[in-house]
Amino acid sequence: MNTNQLPQAVQELLENNKKQTTSHRELIRSGGYLPPSEELLIDAIVALSMGKNILLKGPTGAGKTKFAETLSSLFERPMYSVNCSVDLDAESLMGFKTLTYEEEKQTIQFVPGPVTNAMKQGSFLYIDEINMAKPETLPLINGVLDYRRTITNPFTNEIVTAADGFGVIAAINEGYIGTVPLNEALKNRFIVIDVPYIQGEQLEQLITDSTNLTDKQLISHFVTLSNDLITAVSQGNLSEDAASIRALLDACDLSIYLPPKRAILRSIVDKLEEDREKAFVENLADTLF
Repeated sequence: MNTNQLPQAVQELLENNKKQTTSHRELIRSGGYLPPSEELLIDAIVALSMGKNILLKGPTGAGKTKFAETLSSLFERPMYSVNCSVDLDAESLMGFKTLTYEEEKQTIQFVPGPVTNAMKQGSFLYIDEINMAKPETLPLINGVLDYRRTITNPFTNEIVTAADGFGVIAAINEGYIGTVPLNEALKNRFIVIDVPYIQGEQLEQLITDSTNLTDKQLISHFVTLSNDLITAVSQGNLSEDAASIRALLDACDLSIYLPPKRAILRSIVDKLEEDREKAFVENLADTLF
């Protein structure tokens, strides 16, 4: 992503907060997110540069994970990831103890988890679908998310203090089965950034950059299809899954070798649960391809 178009003050802020590291560079993501508006990127860069945590909120497939990966790339900072679920526990966050052998003697070794690694190395921590975790699990890291930037490892009793450069990026899909509302104490530890669907020229550029599809007319039709799907979602005619940008990009790739309508069937239609929604999307595709 070209950052030269950002305001000079923001460019300087980003440059001053880049992480100079030679280790774990494989965890510096490739980026590629094209924000619907420049303000989204500016706000995220400013918040992270000031040591704030950011919460990316938006529909599924809008590009929240890709946005986080792009921030990792821009700051040149490795990013550890936590994928939340009802099974998330302290070991998944902090690490676990295991038996190992040293000089033929059995010893107990602690294997650090993503929170511990990110804090000690001054890296980014990405918490995906944070509202899928059990409410009793996340308070463990409240101290990580506020001004203290410390945590007591429950498995080793070590007090871990975050190194310079540590930052937390979380993502949330609201209203999905299995999710729970974030409590106010947790939500207040974040700067919230609403991530909408990418549309128009940005989506056309994303398709060109992220897929192997080169047919300009087909790309234009897929952009129109995406706009129609997003409109249908906003009107309550379709679930958010139907307008996933991730699914649309899959359809673009498949359409290089498959008829576009069959690519849409495999990537979008067959993921939907209701026959009414399936027929709705197929009818939209029929008008374009």
